[in-house]
Amino acid sequence: MRNTFILKLGIILISTVLFLVGCGTEASDTSSNKSENVIKVGFQKGNTLHLLKETGFLEEALAEKDYEVQWEMFTHGGTLMEGIYAGAIDYGHAADGPGIIAQATGKPIVYVGADAPNPEGVGLLVLKESGIESVADLKGKKIAALESGNHRYLTVLALEKAGLTNDDVEWVFPEDAGQGRTIFETGQVDALASYDPYLASAEGELDTISLTAGEDYEYPNRTFYFASTTFAEGNPELLDLILETIDKADQWANENNEEVVELLSDSLGISEEIIGKQIARRTFGATPITQEIIDTQQKQADVYYDIGLIPEEIDVSEVMPVGGE
Repeated sequence: MRNTFILKLGIILISTVLFLVGCGTEASDTSSNKSENVIKVGFQKGNTLHLLKETGFLEEALAEKDYEVQWEMFTHGGTLMEGIYAGAIDYGHAADGPGIIAQATGKPIVYVGADAPNPEGVGLLVLKESGIESVADLKGKKIAALESGNHRYLTVLALEKAGLTNDDVEWVFPEDAGQGRTIFETGQVDALASYDPYLASAEGELDTISLTAGEDYEYPNRTFYFASTTFAEGNPELLDLILETIDKADQWANENNEEVVELLSDSLGISEEIIGKQIARRTFGATPITQEIIDTQQKQADVYYDIGLIPEEIDVSEVMPVGGE
């Protein structure tokens, strides 16, 4: 009797374990399927993906394909790019510099789209009281800029046009745009290279002179959309859909400037007057990669190599397929 009882108990326990394992496997599969149908998108406050998030257009478009969106916020393009190649996000938006740095250091990223040019969104400022009147006057002076930022690239182009080199000035690299503004207005540096909305903020709140406004440096100042190589290779149709939806949100932004100004002002804690200046000097739009865009980005990559920002020369076309090829 005792042996029979033990045998029956063993059968019951084994059956229970098998049942639980089966349930666990089913739950795991369901979770995995759900994870596969979630696209993780990285954004920065104030950029076009932030606007896309607020419109809800991407959720609507992806719902028709049985996908969901998971938004992740990043403080700047460098950390967002790290999120892509670390697998924390699938898709994101950053300036031109971080893409060059990522490729040069062997990170698995691919360009999947570009913003419309925004040349007035970067600039080089000095305080009127400094006595500096031209880029040529910056020889031997201190310039604050994020080390690999688009605004630093503009400044290098401006120095070259004025007959100076990257080594003719002393670079000061703040941790972020806010710190750059602080050391500029307190006189710790002679000039500030910056980007909107921080550029517009400095122009509106300080007594400054722009040394680059109105000059043509053949620099469009595009920012780009990036994806992990894994996501891009496995989801070409989704890449097209996402870019089309971004452009839809961009056209909405072009037609609804007042709403965009209010939204960004609330989000960034910057006055509507300053944000309005930023919005007034740019046109929103998202496009596939073209050969012209590749050529411009290659020029920038070559300059980054020349000034020692990247360890070796790169061919940007290797990670910039034309038109999503």
